[in-house]
Amino acid sequence: MPQLTINGRNMSVEAAADTPLLWVIREQLQMTGTKFGCGAGLCGACTVHVDGEAVRSCQTALGDVAGKKITTIEGLSEKGDHPLQKAWIAEQVPQCGYCQSGQIMQAASLLATNTNPSKDEVVAHMDGNLCRCMTYSRIQRAIMRAASEMRTASAATDRRHT
Repeated sequence: MPQLTINGRNMSVEAAADTPLLWVIREQLQMTGTKFGCGAGLCGACTVHVDGEAVRSCQTALGDVAGKKITTIEGLSEKGDHPLQKAWIAEQVPQCGYCQSGQIMQAASLLATNTNPSKDEVVAHMDGNLCRCMTYSRIQRAIMRAASEMRTASAATDRRHT
């Protein structure tokens, strides 16, 4: 039985090593925030983080993530108040909402390493995450807003510690 660390919790699952991580997350662990989109790793709806890197869980075998740190949309923020989640609401990004968890997880991987991305960097990083409702401009604005809020919060923390 593979041992997984998902959203900070150690879990055992019964599945073959070649089972897509997406199905373990959704079906066995009942974390349905991660969505099935295309099944071919082309749309990004199933994006999760493995050791901080955004990956397509529909194309990631269970055996490849044993012992690694996995984060789903449910684990991004305990209270659902990650700056990206708040910016998504403020910028009125969701329409159908289907791609949103994958979009947010992809964006979170960018902002974890670059809290001051240019618009071109955002576009390049988000390339491959599809939105049927075509809310790309709102997605970009939300990412830029979250980045700004993260920089402001970081600066405030730095001021408190000096």
